[in-house]
Amino acid sequence: MEFIGTMFWVLAVGFSGDPLAVGLMVTAMVYMGGHISGGHYNPAASLAMLLRGKIGSRDALLYMIFQVAGAFTAAFICFLFLNVTFVPEPGEGVRYWQAIFAELLFTFALCSVVLAVAATKKTEGNYIYGLAVGLTVTASAYSVGSISGGAFNPAVGLGPGLLDMIMGSTTAGLMSIYLIGPFSGGALAAGLHRILNPEEN
Repeated sequence: MEFIGTMFWVLAVGFSGDPLAVGLMVTAMVYMGGHISGGHYNPAASLAMLLRGKIGSRDALLYMIFQVAGAFTAAFICFLFLNVTFVPEPGEGVRYWQAIFAELLFTFALCSVVLAVAATKKTEGNYIYGLAVGLTVTASAYSVGSISGGAFNPAVGLGPGLLDMIMGSTTAGLMSIYLIGPFSGGALAAGLHRILNPEEN
């Protein structure tokens, strides 16, 4: 499920690049697979869940492997259709640290929402979790997509980036933005959730 959900997330990115399309796809996939895998589709979200004790380290590692595999597969499918690779990248003139900070901030927002609606006993059984996650992805992409590239997900950077490297591109250096920023944001979200929800500790 994590493979499928992440694949369709990245397919929406690769084929459309439209924040609304991506957010709607994420919403649909979360509702489709949330009851099976939790619907993370994002290694940063899986890290946040791990740090909050909602999943074990073995499951977190497997989730991340299949998420990246799904993202890579999506990038390859896009290549078959479009005959070009794609990778998220910062806007023109955006500094490296600015892109990382934007990814950190909005991944922090995304993972905070994920933890609040899908991993908190107070909100258990709600039906808004998919919509909340999808809308956060959409709003984040509209807000800073032109600054950081709008990944908020290490798999979105790593999967297409690996294919791009295989095809001989030199954009590999950008991948660190989409690893450092999102993973840091996910870890900070877990820390905030711990502070705000001590009964979950």
